Amino acid sequence: MCGIFGSICFDTTFSREDYSKFVNATNKVSYRGPDGYGFKCFNLFNQVDTEESFNIFLGHRRLSIIDLSASAAQPMVSNGNFIIYNGEIFNYVELKNELISRGVRFDTSSDTEVILKVYENYGTLGFEKLNGMWAFIILDTSKKKLILSRDRFSIKPLYWLKQGKKYYFASEIKQLLDFLSSKSLNKTVMSRLLYQGILDMDNQTFYEGIESLESKHNYIINIRTGEIQKERYWNYNRFQIDKSDAIGHFKELFYDSVRIRLRSDVELGGMLSGGLDSSAISLISKNILGDSFKTYTVVSNNQKYSEEKYSDILVKNLNLKNEKLFISSDEVIKNINKAIRQQDEPFINFIVVANYSILQKIKKETDITVVLNGQGGDEVLAGYLRFYFFYLKYLLKERNYPTLIFEILGALLNRTILYQWNIAGAKRYLPSLMTKEIKFIRINKCIENTFRFKDMFETQQVNIDNYSIPIHTRYEDRNSMAHSLEIRLPFLDHRLIEFALSVPTSLKINKGWNKYILRKSLPELPRQIRWRRDKKGFILPEALWLKKDFFNDIVKSFQCSKLDEYGIINSNLFLDYYHSYLAGNKKIHNFDISRVYIAEKWMQECF
Repeated sequence: MCGIFGSICFDTTFSREDYSKFVNATNKVSYRGPDGYGFKCFNLFNQVDTEESFNIFLGHRRLSIIDLSASAAQPMVSNGNFIIYNGEIFNYVELKNELISRGVRFDTSSDTEVILKVYENYGTLGFEKLNGMWAFIILDTSKKKLILSRDRFSIKPLYWLKQGKKYYFASEIKQLLDFLSSKSLNKTVMSRLLYQGILDMDNQTFYEGIESLESKHNYIINIRTGEIQKERYWNYNRFQIDKSDAIGHFKELFYDSVRIRLRSDVELGGMLSGGLDSSAISLISKNILGDSFKTYTVVSNNQKYSEEKYSDILVKNLNLKNEKLFISSDEVIKNINKAIRQQDEPFINFIVVANYSILQKIKKETDITVVLNGQGGDEVLAGYLRFYFFYLKYLLKERNYPTLIFEILGALLNRTILYQWNIAGAKRYLPSLMTKEIKFIRINKCIENTFRFKDMFETQQVNIDNYSIPIHTRYEDRNSMAHSLEIRLPFLDHRLIEFALSVPTSLKINKGWNKYILRKSLPELPRQIRWRRDKKGFILPEALWLKKDFFNDIVKSFQCSKLDEYGIINSNLFLDYYHSYLAGNKKIHNFDISRVYIAEKWMQECF
């Protein structure tokens, strides 16, 4: 888990001054890699590598997780191929054994070297063999190619900027800002955020000219010509599933996903909220590692927002090692500006700030470097309310009335998913409702239809690729790396995702129970957790904060608004909207206020 920076120039060469700038750009994210660093420049045309005249630069900051020795430092070289890399390849042991059986020799115990050997033996399409999270750049000096690759599900970041004949690549946007010829706001991206709360749905960022590399793809740059070839190395497979064996097979895949994500040469632990997903990961991790596996539960000082009683049940039943980390609202409120700076782009609610505060606390109060959590479980196993309503819509379209009635009655009788619905939260998926009350936005509406797909496979796939996972992985990566921590996500194993998306919907949603296959596959879980009806998620007293703690700052911010100055909103109309929310307008959700306020704070910080 690291930070990277790279650059390439086609029309001239970089100078000693450029070299210093590139080193500084690499070191801007030193928190991503406090354990080491490395810089290397190349002049592939004059065959003399010198910091005075070069056309390619590779910079790296290292957070040591696998193979802590100096031999695993980067940039790493193998047979004339150099790599800088951020991430983890969890099946590196299996891949290494496969390559050794083919006569390949290894010099380190690192997963980094495995990537290089995979490339040397299978080419760029061999990256399909990798199971993990990654963003890396490989320089092939013999073939004169620069290869950039990003993992399947946008877990690890990689951004790029083109300025004339120069290209710059980085782990975070802040590393690229000094190389922009001019800073300009992407109003399309801002529109999606303000109207709909949609972020990271494509390769655009809030800065014109800076883009993220597309997940599931390699970008291959021909150093001689400057030509860029985009190559997709992986796509979803849709399987025919034997329903009678599906629960057992799901359990096998899930166990293996957790197993390979427990590989670490540093201290490792798991977040335990008391919800189904984190409890399932904790159960399997305890079964694999025994008493050496530690769990951590974040406890609010306000019991209304705490899931402590559920985590206590699991800890007692499994005899888990567990440490409670107490966090107050004051800690979260104090961190809002830090979180905004760390994220580089706006976000939609205060959950991001709370996540930043929790990871800060883990870093300060524990000895772990690697953290497993349950992110992705809702997307992979249709855990969100929107999937349930899409399923009902699909059954209606197919005229499958018996199953439709069966599902609605089941949810009512079991008192499960239907009880989570509210009109304010549904607006994101019902554009006609969403835009009716919003009068304060001046820029054009860029409304995405997030509810029109042909079947459950497609709607889950699009949520994983465009609407949900990229938002969560972006903020967790920035927050965790800000504190030199690595987050691992067992639900985002591509084998598990392909299987889960392919199983019949009745194994994901059944009589109002979502994530049905997970509940059925783990009878070892305590019943109170396994068949828990409510879904709290990561809840905060956000409404209280917006009405009390942030009231003065909201009013002050929009009396001299950057969003207004840039022609994005009418700040007076927004303040009217805010006062309507304060007066109890039920059609306005907390997030409708939060995302505009956070966007304003971000604009004040960055523009």
